[in-house]
Amino acid sequence: MKTLQFKQAKQGFTLVEMLIVVVIIGMLAMLAWPNYIKYRSRAQVGACINNLQKIEGAKAQWAFENRKDNNAIPVMDDLAPFLQHDASPSCPADGTYRPRRVSKVATCTLTDIGHVLSNLNGDDPTVD
Repeated sequence: MKTLQFKQAKQGFTLVEMLIVVVIIGMLAMLAWPNYIKYRSRAQVGACINNLQKIEGAKAQWAFENRKDNNAIPVMDDLAPFLQHDASPSCPADGTYRPRRVSKVATCTLTDIGHVLSNLNGDDPTVD
C-alpha cells in the first residue's frame, strides 16, 4: 500500500522578495514626496490667508467698538478679545502678522511666497 506524501509548503518570504517590496515602496515614496511638499505649502498659504481675514475682521470690530478712525493702528493685544479664543493667530510657516492701520490690509512677513491677503483696491502698498 502506498502512503500519500504531501510536500511541505515553504514558509516566509525570501530575501529577494523582501528587497523587491522595499524598492517598490521606496520608489513610490520618491514619486509622492514632491507633491506632498507642494500641497503642504499650499495649505500653509491658505491657513495664513484665513488668519489674515480673521485679523481684518477683528480690526474692523475693534475700530467700530472703540470709535477709531481709519488711521488708528491697533496692536495684536488690542485685537485679542475679538479673535477666537482670545489668542493671536500664528502663521503656519513661522511668519509674523502685522495688523497695520484700520484702512490698510494686515500683512504677513512671508508675502513674497504668497502669504498675502488680496487688496481689492490695488492701491495698498505693504509698507507703512
